[in-house]
Amino acid sequence: MEKQPYVCGLDAAVDVIDGKWKVLIIWALNHQRCRFGELKRLVPGVSEKVLTQQLRELEADGIVHRESYDVVPPKVEYSLTELGEELNTALRPLGAWGKGRMATLAETGRG
Repeated sequence: MEKQPYVCGLDAAVDVIDGKWKVLIIWALNHQRCRFGELKRLVPGVSEKVLTQQLRELEADGIVHRESYDVVPPKVEYSLTELGEELNTALRPLGAWGKGRMATLAETGRG
């Protein structure tokens, strides 16, 4: 099935961050390099399989950079690309809105 053209900018953005885990991975990589195990700890609840899949998709989209070092034992680090940093900056207002929403839900006993 061929992908349809994007309807708007939000459509293009959501295509990159679609799913539960990608925004949390991007948040975890905010201004820091992480190894796989560190990312797994920073994104509680994600399975190794899903984390690997999401990292590959983010790398394919140019959001995450994977650096593999030629050492024993093998060492791989993940970081945000410039495009990933731009996306993370764009997500900050959404995160601020979400914090406000969480506070509202807590005040009303629904959170």
